[in-house]
Amino acid sequence: MIFGNKRKEQRFLDAVVAFEAAVRSQDGERAQRAQRQLYRHFQDAAEHELTQAGPRLAALLPQVPPGPDGAVAVAVGACTERGADPAACAPHVLDGLARTLAAAERFCERWAATGGGEFPDPEQQPDAALFDRVGRETAVAWLTLHQWEMASVAMLNHAAVRTSLDAGTRTALFQALRSVEEASGHDFKCLAYALLVLDDEPLVVLHRPTGTGYALRMSGVGDTFQLHTLLADVLIGGGHVPGRAPSAEEAAVCRDQPGQVHTTGAFNLVTPAGDWVWNEGTPSDIPVVDGVRLLVLDPPPYERSWPAGRFFPHMTGDLVLERVLAPEEARRLLAGCVIKDA
Repeated sequence: MIFGNKRKEQRFLDAVVAFEAAVRSQDGERAQRAQRQLYRHFQDAAEHELTQAGPRLAALLPQVPPGPDGAVAVAVGACTERGADPAACAPHVLDGLARTLAAAERFCERWAATGGGEFPDPEQQPDAALFDRVGRETAVAWLTLHQWEMASVAMLNHAAVRTSLDAGTRTALFQALRSVEEASGHDFKCLAYALLVLDDEPLVVLHRPTGTGYALRMSGVGDTFQLHTLLADVLIGGGHVPGRAPSAEEAAVCRDQPGQVHTTGAFNLVTPAGDWVWNEGTPSDIPVVDGVRLLVLDPPPYERSWPAGRFFPHMTGDLVLERVLAPEEARRLLAGCVIKDA
């Protein structure tokens, strides 16, 4: 019985070994069979299998043909969500994302050049004429881009991956994604927001009603809804400004706890120029002034509520108060901020 259980636990890793051998020998039929076994045994895989499989499958991605590589990338992402090292997997996944985005950009260009029309739905079986119209490589890139989005977000959920991604690569990925979104009219919001996440990012916040200011640092905050709740927790919950503080549960789900909890907004977030910073956006929308992001908190013009939580459920978020600004510094910064009429 003991040996039987042990053997059963190895079935996923056995499928990985078979898939590696098939890919390296360029045996398409064997690779397909092994890939089916990967999916069949993934759910019951033991932790040690997943931790080994993630980096091994990731390392194979450059050798897997376009099309199947997207599904393998998703499997790598699933392994990281269950314990595989994202830092070991991410370089291969993000390289694959870059290749796929470049080919998807060419797809958009060829689609427009050959008559345009509504873009093919990646969730539907493609018409064979699609490949004749734009070429197989570019068509496959478009059809699998959503898979690369899932896999890449699974990598970017981890701070170690985000902080190791150089600014040039991140910018290039984001610009390529925006190009595809604009040309196709399709939304890849999860990937866009993941590429915009800030880590160890200084943030100066001015509370206009009290004339006070605060130097904070944020990491892993996926959208401004999440930041709004964390600001209320740190500043109101910390006794620095008046208002309704979020409950412990509301704050916790915005940091590292699962789920969502109803909350009510405490502020109106505005830029120094007086423009609203919408909760639906990301903290990257907050402008940089003299080298640091600067945000003004006004009273809310009306009551707004939403389910507090994390845009990325697997991404840990945090906001830390580093110091309270001296009154003179807060006054000087507020003097340069505009109040716009509603």
